[in-house]
Amino acid sequence: MKLSTRDSARYFAKPEPDRTGLLIYGADAMRNALKRQEVIAALIGPRGEEEMRLTRIPGADLRKDPARLGDAIKEISFFPGPRVAFVEDATDAAAPAILAALQDWAPGDAQIIVTAGSLKASSKIRKAFETHPNAYAVGIYNDPPSRDEIEAELARSGLKHIDREAMTDLTNLSRELDPGDFRQTLEKLALFKLNDDLPVTSADVIACAPVSTEAALDDILNIVAEGRAQDLAPVLRKLQAQGVNPVSLIISATRHFRALYTAAADPGGAAAGIARMRPPIFGPRRDRMLRQAQTWGADKLEQALTGLTDTDLKLRSAGQHAPAMALVERLFLRLAMLGRQR
Repeated sequence: MKLSTRDSARYFAKPEPDRTGLLIYGADAMRNALKRQEVIAALIGPRGEEEMRLTRIPGADLRKDPARLGDAIKEISFFPGPRVAFVEDATDAAAPAILAALQDWAPGDAQIIVTAGSLKASSKIRKAFETHPNAYAVGIYNDPPSRDEIEAELARSGLKHIDREAMTDLTNLSRELDPGDFRQTLEKLALFKLNDDLPVTSADVIACAPVSTEAALDDILNIVAEGRAQDLAPVLRKLQAQGVNPVSLIISATRHFRALYTAAADPGGAAAGIARMRPPIFGPRRDRMLRQAQTWGADKLEQALTGLTDTDLKLRSAGQHAPAMALVERLFLRLAMLGRQR
């Protein structure tokens, strides 16, 4: 039977122990692994693997030893409790062994959990699980997690009290990070709030979120966007000493000012424009960019983008002989002064 995406989150958290099996398939191996870990832990408990109630079988091994899965579902552990026979990274080469085990399964046998990559609708394994009356098949897609999935992850990490802004930031963060990094961030946040009964705030989320690789450029971009011309030179020299090249500075500045322009030109206002951006902007950075967009306005931001485009073309021109960093510094000074005009 097919398990819908909407129902899968609830099923993974509380699977039915009397089912024959479950197929989890999708292009993202990390997403598949996280779902598989969740459902197996829910089936056999935290000590199931220690008690030898979990049998792991690489999918490639079933081609050489087709009977291995059938033997695994019939094995009896020394310890009482439900058992799982887990087939990892299965392909249609393992289909004969998996189909035989599904047909041979009887109540009391180990539940068959199979993970696979992208499977076409014509896949033998996918067809077998989708048409089986006592098994499920669920496709895992690269969609952002739903609110229910985020809340389930928070509960699993021991985080119960989340204020509204922090929840918004976590939702945005879940869309920006891959599932493994997002789960690690929640675990870090849980440790950060250990023995702290106060609700999780936006500042807590920022403190635990992964540091952006572009964080070093944020200072110079904010200096320009906030019209702090007097602070420009020392930060620019520092970036130059770190090896940041002029073209990278222009590209980053163009991206920043284009985001500000998108927000300022939004019919619903700058706040609505910021909220619609992808990848999402959250926390103090969102508030700071909102103020910048409102201060500049769409007309001045359009002028800024024109200047950035012209300088970018000059830097890439074969006939350009002026020092590249000097061109960037002069442009940034002009933009900083433009931002201060009323």
